[in-house]
Amino acid sequence: MPFIGPLFNFNNSNANIMQIVPTEIPDVWVVRPTRHGDERGYFMETFRASHFQAHWPELAFVQDNQSRSIKGTLRGLHYQYEHPQGKLVRVLHGKVFDVAVDLRKSSATFGQWVGEYLTAENYKQLWVPPGFAHGFYALSDFADLSYKCTEYYHSEDDLSLRWDDPDLAIQWPLLSSQPLLSAKDLAAKSLKEIPLFL
Repeated sequence: MPFIGPLFNFNNSNANIMQIVPTEIPDVWVVRPTRHGDERGYFMETFRASHFQAHWPELAFVQDNQSRSIKGTLRGLHYQYEHPQGKLVRVLHGKVFDVAVDLRKSSATFGQWVGEYLTAENYKQLWVPPGFAHGFYALSDFADLSYKCTEYYHSEDDLSLRWDDPDLAIQWPLLSSQPLLSAKDLAAKSLKEIPLFL
């Protein structure tokens, strides 16, 4: 079969790979990969180490995770205290409302949260730095989430902050009065009870 050329032609400059857009919390960013497509489909780079390290040179990813959640599932708010993780989160299928909460006591945004709709169609990714709790709520029939982590998962260090803590007042776009929660998240503690970062 004859060679018919590359699937897509695109410029390799960083500006054409992805955009990094700040949120209301300075250290949390929305990453927007550039999609190149035509009638056959599309191509996009979802991660490039050199581009990421230009913004966060001290960080490196060591583990990739993937989860599936049915509609109405709320996972979180999770974090590791002894082994803090940064997470680069994206949705492969479906739609979620993704949330990051600042748990750094010395931060000007301590106790504040930011939320972003991540879908398979908008291609957005959310960068959740170490020192933050992370959670999401599934809004589609099912949602497949993929995320890169800067630290390995340690089950003994996996902590949970209450999703409905009134001190956080997160505006979850709930589809019913009570989300589907794991036993761990049902037993989660409030911001006043959990260990915090400096």
